[in-house]
Amino acid sequence: MTTIDRALDPGERLGVDELRALQLQRLRWTLDHAYTNVPAYTRKFDEAGVRPEDLRTLQDLAQFPFTMKSDLRDNYPFGMFAVPVDRLSRIHASSGTTGRPTVVGYTARDIDTWAGLVARSIRAAGGRPGHKVHIAYGYGLFTGGLGAHYGAEKLGCTVIPASGGMTARQVQVITDLRPEVIMVTPSYMLTLLDEFERQGIDPRSSSLEVGIFGAEPWTEQMRREIEERMGIDAVDIYGLSEVIGPGVAQECVETKDGLHIWEDHFYPEVIDPVDGRVLTEGEPGELVVTSLTKEAFPVIRYRTRDLTRLLPGTARPGLRRMEKVTGRTDDLIILRGVNVFPSQVEEIVLRTDNLSPHFQLVLTTEGRLDRMTVRVEARAGTSTEHRRAAATTLAARVKDGIGVTVDVDVTEPDTLGRSAGKIQRVVDRRATPTTALEYR
Repeated sequence: MTTIDRALDPGERLGVDELRALQLQRLRWTLDHAYTNVPAYTRKFDEAGVRPEDLRTLQDLAQFPFTMKSDLRDNYPFGMFAVPVDRLSRIHASSGTTGRPTVVGYTARDIDTWAGLVARSIRAAGGRPGHKVHIAYGYGLFTGGLGAHYGAEKLGCTVIPASGGMTARQVQVITDLRPEVIMVTPSYMLTLLDEFERQGIDPRSSSLEVGIFGAEPWTEQMRREIEERMGIDAVDIYGLSEVIGPGVAQECVETKDGLHIWEDHFYPEVIDPVDGRVLTEGEPGELVVTSLTKEAFPVIRYRTRDLTRLLPGTARPGLRRMEKVTGRTDDLIILRGVNVFPSQVEEIVLRTDNLSPHFQLVLTTEGRLDRMTVRVEARAGTSTEHRRAAATTLAARVKDGIGVTVDVDVTEPDTLGRSAGKIQRVVDRRATPTTALEYR
């Protein structure tokens, strides 16, 4: 056994047969736990005509119903929890794109499990005990900041909880405190790089050695640019709050060839997004995840809407890899790390004076970063002055309400193209990533 092997968790060293046996054992527990303690799962299983004891092999999981984000919203806030609220150690929530956020909870054991998985991820990325970790993910209800924080501490690192924003100060903190690892969205890393150069500092002279980037898709081109300009290893981390947060899967620094899924805690499937059929290894489709060890908030066959494919393990041979996420099956726009739905913009347009309900979201690429322009028709008879004021108001409300900066173009009435009486809501003119898979 090599020195690296000895540093791995037992779950990272499992052989395939040993792992599948563990997954079956834990999956049986999870199905029983959810069916017994979550009324929503009791109803879903009964309606599908299945019970936990029907799972005799891992392949039998395909008989069980999917969990959708709508299930979480329909049972807001605590209806999907499998333990009483007074047993929770932590609650996180999404931003709430349709009026109700998705709320998730953790027992003390869940928090410890989560911290251990993020610690495992940081180590796989090249972080080591004693390293200083600069965390520029947002803190609060978002799972990114605190998930990374607890994981870094669990590994034995020193945490610098910078959170997001205040870019000039972030550069100063990195320069003065000399962290070896940074955890942040890849698009904000590019912003930090630009700020280093604006301040006359060579980014390659910084102390950073490893960047762990997540919360949004990013391309191989972006990886190369970050690595060349910063002089670091840039690796991908994957997670989502409904499953646990960051730490579901991690790219290993020695291979950088996709993200190894921590399969001792999560069972992955890839399905056809249209008919729900489970696909074979290597076929591209939608990622579905079942938790295997979560107490407070078990999820059964959760449809992530993320598009990827499963591949054999490399750096961790017993664990399958997921290819970098290349897109989503729904209408979610991820703009510089922020989730944006057209319905959110629509709500703001509708309550802004002098603007009609007819609008488009135009996505373009400027330099390396995505931009969004809200093109919206003015109401008939609106003066040029009032159009300008409406554009300013709309941009400010989108920034305040959604958290992204957009351009606004207020046009003449009836100028946006319509097909069968409808306006194409999203016009995507961004450069096509060369790593994108083709989905038919």
